[in-house]
Amino acid sequence: MAWFFANDAITTEYYTITGEDASHISRSLRMKVGEELTLCTPDGRRHECEITEITRDGTRAEVTVRVLSSTACEQEPDVRVSLYVALMKGDKIDDVVQKAVELGAYEITPFLSARCISRPDEKSMSKKLARWQKIADNAASQSRRGFIPRVNPCISLRDIPEAVKNTDKSIVFYECGGRKLREIIGGKLSSVALITGSEGGFEQEEIDFLSANGVEVATLGNRILRAQTAPVAALCAAMLLTGNLE
Repeated sequence: MAWFFANDAITTEYYTITGEDASHISRSLRMKVGEELTLCTPDGRRHECEITEITRDGTRAEVTVRVLSSTACEQEPDVRVSLYVALMKGDKIDDVVQKAVELGAYEITPFLSARCISRPDEKSMSKKLARWQKIADNAASQSRRGFIPRVNPCISLRDIPEAVKNTDKSIVFYECGGRKLREIIGGKLSSVALITGSEGGFEQEEIDFLSANGVEVATLGNRILRAQTAPVAALCAAMLLTGNLE
């Protein structure tokens, strides 16, 4: 069944879908009145709906649906994992965003560290963020997520301690070693922040700074992973250790 996301809670029997989703339903998917689709809402609800009307006005479209049933969305992990990924060359973060959303990341935040080779200007960064969010949107629909994870604006590594201060566990993965992840993630957690570096890794001063501000230093094993592999591996491990990949 086709899977879409509403911008707000659905409190009435009928709901109207507009924008790109409406165009996708009516033009790309060529769905018709009487067909069913799923709508997920920000309040964590999943609504099974029937299309009752499709209207088109030039390039614009609207799709009205009737809600047949509503249940709590069970697709989401019971831990919110925030992924902090250092900027990388080329389009490497594209794949990271896609896989992270599929695996259940709550949000993704790119950041600049000392060894980042990629340092886009404001205009280029804005274009990248728009592309990454579009990738997240598509991945959320494909993997049947309960909501669309947000790709946040780029920050500095120095901003990370403030960003993660209310997180149950915040962990940076250091290529030169650290504690085993299973020693850090244990028991019931509601939120975890995972921090991975760029192609050049982290400088020792950066690790010392994060550690001094409450971030725990971990390892992903004896092998050195590529910058685009590390965040996916870390997320998989965290999901497994919290019981969300069983």
